Amino acid sequence: MEAEATKSGREITGVFYHPSFSRRSYLTIGTRLREFPDALKPLQEKYSNIVVFESKPVEEELILKVHSPELLEGVKRDKLCATAWHSAGGVVEATEKVYGEDIRNAFCFIGAGGHHAGKRNFWGFCCFNDVVLAIQNLNDKYGAAKIAIIDTDAHHGDGTRELIRDNSAVLHYCICSNDYSSEDGLKIDVSFVGKTPDEYIELVRDFTELARSFEPYLIFWYFGHDTHEGDYGDIGLTMREYVKMADILIGLAEEICGGRIVVVLGGGSSPRIATDSCLAIIEKLALAGLGSKEVNK
Repeated sequence: MEAEATKSGREITGVFYHPSFSRRSYLTIGTRLREFPDALKPLQEKYSNIVVFESKPVEEELILKVHSPELLEGVKRDKLCATAWHSAGGVVEATEKVYGEDIRNAFCFIGAGGHHAGKRNFWGFCCFNDVVLAIQNLNDKYGAAKIAIIDTDAHHGDGTRELIRDNSAVLHYCICSNDYSSEDGLKIDVSFVGKTPDEYIELVRDFTELARSFEPYLIFWYFGHDTHEGDYGDIGLTMREYVKMADILIGLAEEICGGRIVVVLGGGSSPRIATDSCLAIIEKLALAGLGSKEVNK
């Protein structure tokens, strides 16, 4: 599946995908990604800097540095976690490639989510904590670097928060139904309850100010389209808000960390919304790699 890279690494948008994600997904127990990978072809024809990588399985050695043996055994027994190894493995590889500037940015499709997976427990359609595994892999290979995470899934990233709670090199900003701020100001929840779509976008802009002060080397955007009108976490957002978020967050990465952003697909069930939102974000990532002024800075 992996295409030959015809552009320099600093122009490439890596898209990480495995065929199992379109056949079986824990997040939908079905086929929300049923239109992929064919749905990517028009974008690949339009933007030569989009390169598709087939996600490799994550290694157990890395899993056990983040999760307990009991969690690992539980995931092995759960048939709905069949895609978990390739889901987490794609995020780990994408992050390492972006960190090392082999590619500029990345979009990671997944079949099983990550942000509800903690040290010993997994739930909520999540199996292995993909983002924390990716951070652990970077720490093992390159030493600790500042990382910022923004989570715009409809639900609180409780597993991620548990695993990075005491890590002062990680800024974790979660837009959910909670309000919370740690003493050091690096672990923050902001509530979308009662907010209009425009007010939600302002919460995303608040993250940009925190990130500028924090000065991360790389940004994770945990994107869930479950927030869309009609999806299972419906908070009234539409494609309009997703495009705005993409402009803001990709533009932020261009401004403060050399374009290094990894977008990880989170929750959502609608095939139509999945296709439209993922393609819109991937296009914005590709434009950033080409230096387009269409990405707001």
